[in-house]
Amino acid sequence: MSGVHPDSTPVPANKSTAEHPAPPHKDSTASHPPPQKPDPTLTSNDHASQRGQPAARSSAAAELSGLTLRLKQSLRQFPDFPSPGILFEDIMPLFADPELHEDLIRALVLHVSQNYEKPDVVVGLDARGFLFGPSLALRLGAGFAPIRKKGKLPGPCETAAYEKEYGSDFFQMQADAVKPGQKVLVVDDIIATGGSAAAAGSLVKKLGGTLLGYVFILELDFLKGRDKLDAPVYTLLHGQE
Repeated sequence: MSGVHPDSTPVPANKSTAEHPAPPHKDSTASHPPPQKPDPTLTSNDHASQRGQPAARSSAAAELSGLTLRLKQSLRQFPDFPSPGILFEDIMPLFADPELHEDLIRALVLHVSQNYEKPDVVVGLDARGFLFGPSLALRLGAGFAPIRKKGKLPGPCETAAYEKEYGSDFFQMQADAVKPGQKVLVVDDIIATGGSAAAAGSLVKKLGGTLLGYVFILELDFLKGRDKLDAPVYTLLHGQE
C-alpha cells in the first residue's frame, strides 16, 4: 500500500497534489590487431568511443521515458483514504502486473547505473521500500539492508528519530548492516515531507557508510521533502502536482 507515508501530512483531496580471453584471431599479431578489435595505437579509437557514449545515454534516456510513462498511467488515487482530506496514492498496481513490475525495476536500474557509483548496499525503508529494494539490489549486484521501526530488529542497533504528523517515531538499523566506507543507496516508495528518509540517511552515516543518494518511486512535490535531504534525490514519478 502506498500514499500515506510515515512522514506524510494530510493532503486535501482537491490539491493538485534501473575470463577466459578468446583465442587470438589467426591473422592477428602484436602490431596488427584482429580486424574486429580496435588498434590501441590509434587515437581515433578514443574519439569513436566518445561518440558512442552520448548515443548510449540518449538511448537509455528514451527507454526510461517510455517506462516512466507506462508506470505513471498505472497508478491509482483514492480520495479521503484512510481519512477525510487525504488523497491516497496507490502503487500496488505496479506489483500486481509482472510486466509493470519488471518495468519498474528496469527503470530504476537505468537511472542508478547512469547517475550513481555502483552501490555496495541498497537500504530499504519499512515497509514499502521492502517491495522493490531487494530486487533492485540484486540487479545492481549489491547487498540489501532493511531499516525498520524500533523494536523490530534483533541484536545491536542504531536508532534515529523522525517527526510524524502527531509526535515522533523511531527507525533502527542493525549495527553491522553497513560497513564503514561502503557506498549506500536509500530507497523508498514515496517521499512526502522527507522526515523518515532523512532519518534513514542519518543511520547510514552513523554506521560509517557513504550515502550516494535517495531513490523514490513517487514524489509529492508540493510537500518539498527533498529539501530535508543532504544527498542527491531521484524520483521516478511525480504526483499531486
